[in-house]
Amino acid sequence: MATSRLLPQGRASIHLLAIAQLLGDHKHPGLEMCGCRTSVPSGKQNSVSQAAPASTKKGPPAAAGMPKGVPVAKQLASIKALRKGSDLEKAFATAALVYNNYADPESKLSKSETKSLLQSQFWHFIQGQENKPKYQEIISSLDEESENKINFEDFMIMLVSLTLMSDLLQEIRNVKTTK
Repeated sequence: MATSRLLPQGRASIHLLAIAQLLGDHKHPGLEMCGCRTSVPSGKQNSVSQAAPASTKKGPPAAAGMPKGVPVAKQLASIKALRKGSDLEKAFATAALVYNNYADPESKLSKSETKSLLQSQFWHFIQGQENKPKYQEIISSLDEESENKINFEDFMIMLVSLTLMSDLLQEIRNVKTTK
């Protein structure tokens, strides 16, 4: 999965630069904020979860492997600059904090950890997507060389890609916005 196939690199880099500061990437000169480090997927197709029938929808998989510690809501509340932040700013800060809670000391996730994070924290967006070619491509890239690491920028681009293909996005678009 190449970054350029998911989003134009320049746009992603500009918008994610501020979020990366929450993670401290600016303090680690070896961590680049451009270019994808994930491998190009093969024809192998795997799914994160099986689609549940509409009448027996299950919740997200158990939070096995979830980091223990301070809840994200408390972490978010501790960021002075966001106390009067917009919903959008808080949403992106929450994504950054969740990533940071799972990431290693170098602010990276292995591909297997990324897949686990998606299964536990992004389940409602990925359920029912198993037959979509782009979804299969993304998940295949996580299954290949699962010990390889993913940086924050690549993770966010992956989240945006999964969101754009999700059936849940249409439900979100249909939410009534006026009284």
